[in-house]
Amino acid sequence: MLCELEIKDILLIKRLSLKFSSGLNAFTGETGTGKSILLDCLGFVLGARGQALMVRDGKERGEVSAIFSLESDSKVILALDEADITNSDELIIRRVNYADGRKAAWVNDKRVSSEFLRFLGESLIEFHGQHDERGLLNTKGHLHLLDQFAQTAASLSLVKKAFWIVKKNQKALDEVTKKNQELTEEEDFIRHNLEEISSLATYPGEEAELDIKRKLMKNSREIRENISEASDLIDRNGVEGQLSTAITHLEKAAKNIETVLDDPIEALRRAQFELHEAQSGIFDVLSSLSFNPEELEILEDRLFSIRGLSRKYKVTSDQLPELEQKLKEKLIFLENSTRNIEDLKVKYDGSLKEFNGLAQRLSKERQKAAIVLDGMVEEELKPLKMEKAKFKTEIKQVSPNELGQDTVSFTISTNAGSKFGPLIKIASGGELSRLILALKVCLTNDQKGVSMVFDEIDRGIGGATADAVGRRLLQLAQKNAQVLVVTHSPQVAALAERHFVVSKVFENGKPLSNVSEVKGKGCVEEIARMISGDRITDEAREASRVLISQASKV
Repeated sequence: MLCELEIKDILLIKRLSLKFSSGLNAFTGETGTGKSILLDCLGFVLGARGQALMVRDGKERGEVSAIFSLESDSKVILALDEADITNSDELIIRRVNYADGRKAAWVNDKRVSSEFLRFLGESLIEFHGQHDERGLLNTKGHLHLLDQFAQTAASLSLVKKAFWIVKKNQKALDEVTKKNQELTEEEDFIRHNLEEISSLATYPGEEAELDIKRKLMKNSREIRENISEASDLIDRNGVEGQLSTAITHLEKAAKNIETVLDDPIEALRRAQFELHEAQSGIFDVLSSLSFNPEELEILEDRLFSIRGLSRKYKVTSDQLPELEQKLKEKLIFLENSTRNIEDLKVKYDGSLKEFNGLAQRLSKERQKAAIVLDGMVEEELKPLKMEKAKFKTEIKQVSPNELGQDTVSFTISTNAGSKFGPLIKIASGGELSRLILALKVCLTNDQKGVSMVFDEIDRGIGGATADAVGRRLLQLAQKNAQVLVVTHSPQVAALAERHFVVSKVFENGKPLSNVSEVKGKGCVEEIARMISGDRITDEAREASRVLISQASKV
C-alpha cells in the first residue's frame, strides 16, 4: 500500500508531501491544475521514463520519493532479498531526474536500475484508465487474468512441466533422427575410411618409434664404429679385471685398519656393477644395429603409410586410433538407430499424450471459470447503466505451449443483437471506463497489497452511473485495501475516505500546483464546486451535503 508520496521540483510542483491511507483516496480539482502530474510522478518513481522537461524551470534536478507498506507474503520482499536489499515491512523508493536527462534511483538506500524499479512497480501499483492498453484492454494479458480468476495455478504448473518434458523428448527424437539421416547418407564413406584406417592398425607413439629406428638404421655404420671402439677400449685395458684386483687389495688392507676402507671399497664395487651394466647395454645396442637392409625399406614404407593417412584425415598419427574408434561408434549408432528412434518416439508420444490430457483439463477449468466471469461482469455492468451489454470470454485453441492450448480474449457486445468484438474497438470511452471497473471488481478476488490507481475512469458519465462507479471503487478499496482515483464526479468524491484537492497557485508570477487534503466544510465546498462550477451556490452546497451524507451510509 502507498503510504507517502513526496515530490520536489517536478514540473508545476515545487515541494509536496502527501500521506495516504487504506480505502478510497480521491483527487479532484479543475482541469489544468496538475492532477495528471501526480500520477506522472508516481509512475516516474516506479520506473517510468522521465524526461529532462519534467524538472521544474531553473532547477538542476527533480526528485520523487514514495513509501510503501508491504504484506508479509509480498513477492516484492522476495525480490528485495534476491537483490540483497535490506527490507522490512516498509519500502522506501527515491528517484532523481536531472535537467540533462540523467536518472538515478534508490530502494532502501541501495542504488537500483530502472528495470528493477519497473518490476517493483508492477507488483506495487496497478494503473487503470480509458487508455488502458497495457492493462485490462491488452489481450495478451487476458489468459493470465482468467487463470488468476479461475485459480488454475496447480493445473498450470503441471501443464508447464509436461510441456517442457514434451519439448525435451521432441528435441532428443529430432536430434537422433537427424543424425541417423546424415550418417545413413555417409555410411559407405564411413565404412571405407574405417577399413582403410583399421587395416593400418597403428597405435599412439608408433610413428615416433619408427622414426628413431629409421635414424639408427641409416646412421648405423658410424654409430656402430664409435660404440665398438668404446667397447674395445674397455675390454683392451682390462678395466673390469683391474677393478677386481684393486678391490681385493683393499679388502686385505682393511683387515688391519677396521672400517676405514669400507666406503672406498663399496664405491669401487658400485663402479664395477655400473661398468658391467654399461658393457651389457653396449652389447644390446650393437646387436640391434645388426639388420638386413630390407628391414629399412619395410620400416620406411610403414612410416610413409602412417604419415600419408594422417595427412589424408588431417589428424596426427597418434589420433588415428581415436578416429578409428569414432568411425566404429558411428556404425554402431547406425545399427542401433532404428530401435533408438522407435524408443524415443514412444517416449515422445507418451509425454505428448500426458500433456494433452493436462492441457484439456486446464481448458475445462478455464471454460468453466469463463462462464462464471461472464455472468459476474454482466451483473456488474447493470448498475453502471450498461444493462444491454453482453460480456464473453472467448477461448480458442492454439498450438501447444507452456500455458496449454488456449488463447483468451475478453469481448463485449454493447447493444442487444450486436456482434461481439474486442473491448477497445467496440466500447466507447465512457463504456470502456465502466467496463474496466467492472472487470477489475470481478477479477480482484482476494488480492491484497496492490494499490490501484484509476485515472478519470468516470469521464463522460454522471448521475446514478457515476454513483455506481464510485460505489464499485469503494468496494474495490475495501477488498484490496487501497484505491487512488482522479475524478471529476462529485458522486465519486463524496464516497472517498480521504479527499485531496489539486489547485493552482502563483509564486512570483509563475504557476505552481498545490495539493491539500480537505475534510468537513472543505470537502462540502469542493464537492459543491464540482456540482455547480466556479460559482458555488447554496443549492450546490446542500446537494454536496446530501451526497456526503448518503456516502456515509454505504
